[in-house]
Amino acid sequence: MKKGNSLDIDRIAFFGRTYAEYMSMFDLNEQLLRQGRVLDCPAGASSFAAEAQQLGLDVTACDIMYNHNADELIEKCKEDIQHVFEKFDEAEHLYVWKYYKNKDEVIALRNKALRLFAEDFPAGFKEKQYIDAELPYLPFSDKTFSLVLSGNFLFLYGDRLDLDFHKTCIKELIRVCSEEVRIFPLVGLDAKPYPYLNDTLSFLETDDIKVEIVKVPFEFQKGANQMMRVICRSRTYLHKK
Repeated sequence: MKKGNSLDIDRIAFFGRTYAEYMSMFDLNEQLLRQGRVLDCPAGASSFAAEAQQLGLDVTACDIMYNHNADELIEKCKEDIQHVFEKFDEAEHLYVWKYYKNKDEVIALRNKALRLFAEDFPAGFKEKQYIDAELPYLPFSDKTFSLVLSGNFLFLYGDRLDLDFHKTCIKELIRVCSEEVRIFPLVGLDAKPYPYLNDTLSFLETDDIKVEIVKVPFEFQKGANQMMRVICRSRTYLHKK
């Protein structure tokens, strides 16, 4: 991480997941998604927003990389997929084959997400469905979204992003949310639980916020089958300074 809580994006993988993977990772259902606006942050090259829009859902995706054009994003994503899965066999012991059949299926889904994302991004960016934004500060007003999803970033990169950065990011996700924030997974790249999870829970739990650790119907990394569910009871205490 660079000074000033600015992200070193070269150390963060840029690829994405599909709509179906999101539904399992975050234990979602379509009824919940239809209750209001949804934010995917950071979204990477996921196709969740693109597929959701096809279903008539109101989903906005944001990411630090969206200041690049589609061709640059495609190239970055392909490079990161290749880099990650070239070394995958060395770390295969950290994974379980419940949701996916094998490595080829995982790669195929990453490429499917990229294809759908790339097809949707140019027009979606003009229509502000995709927003260039960098945590921990987002260009949205308080309570803009009823549901905020944050996957495969916070906690996963706990070895690179310190506790203060995590706290600031989660506060910001809560600020722009009126109902729920869901964060997945709760383990690092080494499949070990985030070491400061209890500190984070204590920090978040107030009269206005309820935090739950919830099991989800998804597991790829061993033990990565839980999400943090932050329920916003009252929206009075978290404001960007």
